[in-house]
Amino acid sequence: MKKLPIKKVVEGLLELQKTGQSATLLGIGPMSKNCVQATLELSKEDDYPVMFIASRNQVDADELGGGYVNGWNQFTFAQAVKEVADEIAYDNQYYLCRDHGGPWQRDKERNDHLAVDEAMKLGKLSYKTDIEAGFDLLMIDPTKDPFEIGKVIPLDTVIDRTVELIDYCEKVRKEAGLPEIGYEVGTEETNGGLTSTEKYETFITRLEVELTKRGLPMPTFIVGQTGTLTRKTEQVGTFNFKNAYDLAQMAKKYGVGLKEHNGDYLDDVTLLEHIPSEITATNVAPQYGTVETRAYLHLAGVEAKLVQYGLVEEASKTRDVLLVHAIKSERWRKWMVGDQTKLTVDEIMKDEELSEEILDIAGHYTFNDEEVKAEIQKMYANLAKHHIDGNRYVIDSIKRPIRDYAECYNLKGVTSRILELDK
Repeated sequence: MKKLPIKKVVEGLLELQKTGQSATLLGIGPMSKNCVQATLELSKEDDYPVMFIASRNQVDADELGGGYVNGWNQFTFAQAVKEVADEIAYDNQYYLCRDHGGPWQRDKERNDHLAVDEAMKLGKLSYKTDIEAGFDLLMIDPTKDPFEIGKVIPLDTVIDRTVELIDYCEKVRKEAGLPEIGYEVGTEETNGGLTSTEKYETFITRLEVELTKRGLPMPTFIVGQTGTLTRKTEQVGTFNFKNAYDLAQMAKKYGVGLKEHNGDYLDDVTLLEHIPSEITATNVAPQYGTVETRAYLHLAGVEAKLVQYGLVEEASKTRDVLLVHAIKSERWRKWMVGDQTKLTVDEIMKDEELSEEILDIAGHYTFNDEEVKAEIQKMYANLAKHHIDGNRYVIDSIKRPIRDYAECYNLKGVTSRILELDK
C-alpha cells in the first residue's frame, strides 16, 4: 500500500466529517517495542492509520542524550518500528512523529536553564536528525521556557519562534531532497485548562500571515486544550465538548485539524463525544506505559504462585527491581501533585503505599534498564516452562486500551475510507 502523506490523511478526515464517516486519529506514545507491536497489530487488523508520537525525552539524537525508551535515537527508533512492521507483514499507514520538539523540551535543558540561543540551537539539531531519520510530522513547540515559570509565554514570542523553527526545518528538508512533512503547532503549554477560541483564531490568522510571507506550509495540526489533563494514573481534567467543537470548526476553516493532548484514561462517554466534536486527533502516552507495568506485575504474581506450588525453583525479582528503579528514576515527579513533587527518594522508599503508587506511575521509565530487562527475561523463562507466553500477554494487555479508543473513535476501516476519496 502506497504511503499517504500525513497531511493527506488529515484532509481526508476533514472531508469525511461531512458524511459522518470520519474518525479521530490516535497519537500513541511509543513507550516500548511491545507498545509499537501492539499498535501496529491493531492498525493492521482494523485498517486505520496510526501516529507514533515520540517526545525528546523518549527518543532523541545520541549527542543530545538519546532517549529513555530502549535508548532509541531517531534512526534506531525508525528501524525498530520498521522491524516490527516487517515481522507482522504490516500493510497499513504508520507515521513517525515528533511530540513536543523544540527548545527546552528535554528535562535536562530546562533544568539547566539554557540560554535561549543555545536551547534553540539544540532544538534545531534534534529536528534536523528527525528529518534525516524520516519523521513524517514535527511538533514545533516553543511553549516551555525556564525563564517564564508560572507565566504564559507571550503570543508574539510563540509565533516568532514557531516560524523560525518551521523555516529552519523546511530548509533542512529541501536541502536533503526529502518529501513534504507535516507540522503541529500550538498557542500554549499543554498543561490542562481550555484554549480560548479568540486566542486560537488569533494564533492561526497571524501564523498564516507569517508563514505565507516566507512561502512556508500551513501546519497539519493545531493543538487546542479541551480540558483534558493527566496526573498520576488518572484523567483529572474535564472534557469540554463545546470548546472542542468550536476549536475544531475554527481549525477546519484553515484546512487544518484540531489536535488534543493529555487524552489518557478517558471514559467511554468522553471518547464517544470526540466524533461529533470533530477532534481530528488525540495523543495518549503514559497510559500505555502504566498498562505494560501492570502486565509485568500480573505475570510476577503468577510466577510467585508457581514457586509456591513448587513448580518453579527460583522466582525472578521483576517486581522488586521495577519498584526500586522506578523510584530512583525520579521521573515520576512530573505526574505528581502538590507537595508530593518534592518528596525525596528515601522518603518514598519508607512509605509502602506511596512506593506502590510510584511503581504504577513510573515503572515504564525503567524498561530499558539492564537489571530490569534481565529479571523480566528470567520471569518469561519461568512462565514458558508452564505454557504461559509472557511477552504475548504483555502485548495483548497494551492492545486492550488502544482497541477501546479505536472503537469509540470510529477508526475501523478509516484508511480504506480515505483512499476511496482519491478514486
